[in-house]
Amino acid sequence: MTADYDHLRKTIAALTEGETDAVALMATVVCEVHHADDRFDWTGFYRVTEPEVLKIGPYQGGHGCLVIPFSRGVCGAAARTGAVQRVADVDAFPGHIACASSTRSELVLPVRNRAGEVIAVFDIDSDQPDAFRAADAEALTDILEGVFGRI
Repeated sequence: MTADYDHLRKTIAALTEGETDAVALMATVVCEVHHADDRFDWTGFYRVTEPEVLKIGPYQGGHGCLVIPFSRGVCGAAARTGAVQRVADVDAFPGHIACASSTRSELVLPVRNRAGEVIAVFDIDSDQPDAFRAADAEALTDILEGVFGRI
């Protein structure tokens, strides 16, 4: 099963309408996204909790890393640059942090608030190599903007 992003967008919009608490929004988004696609082995948020530091937030799947500095890994690169990171082979990514040995590919999207500040990153890991397409990044970016762009 692959994600039906139109349905996912509508479901998440309905579930999060009126909510402004970032953690509550993250918990709802991660649950819906994780269960929408068989490629998604681990799905979660890493929150910016202090300058240059990400800490784990709501997630689905096995344990994740608790703390990730902006200077390390795919999540750190997304937070540091503010750009989507789509990695076909995590072993080829310089400085990849192996939070789970099963991860083969990864998609990490910066999460911005209404002011345009990166408040978190949304991390999706797959146990399949080259699991993510540009269309996944575009649709998920649109969903995240719709939810977090209002807080």
